Amino acid sequence: MEPLVDCVIEDARWEGPGLESLSLRAASAVLVALGLPQSGFTLCVMGCDDARISVLNAEFRGKPAPTNVLSWPSEELSEEGPGAEPARPLPGEAGEPWSLGDIAISFDTCLREAEAAGKPFADHVTHLVVHGVLHLLGYDHIDDADAELMEKHEVAILATLGVDDPY
Repeated sequence: MEPLVDCVIEDARWEGPGLESLSLRAASAVLVALGLPQSGFTLCVMGCDDARISVLNAEFRGKPAPTNVLSWPSEELSEEGPGAEPARPLPGEAGEPWSLGDIAISFDTCLREAEAAGKPFADHVTHLVVHGVLHLLGYDHIDDADAELMEKHEVAILATLGVDDPY
């Protein structure tokens, strides 16, 4: 069986904090909280720097600036109505996991944000991976009702991991 998280490290600084283990822990917690099975899904998390994420942000969002995390879902799961729970993905057949999508996370921006907020770096990274996985599962924060729903899930999931409410 393929692992839940495939981690691609483009910036060696991600080796120290253990992006792969933080990502696996965060992604697993999201699946458990949403009642999804731990097997049958995969996702890719790329640890990069501000230069790389700026290029990705410009290419995919038209914003040529660094950001903390970007996500690309494999399938659109969001619902039409504001504040509605997204559709639940079905895990792949035995031996063929279904890809939730890809996440990119910038070391530089994460470090700046964690230091500015006085948060442990690992907690901030965990929050951003939870945030990214929720995006892969159809959650967003485009309008207030959607943001409220997504933040509610983030806070509850992070609490199960011993991470303080980031809001």
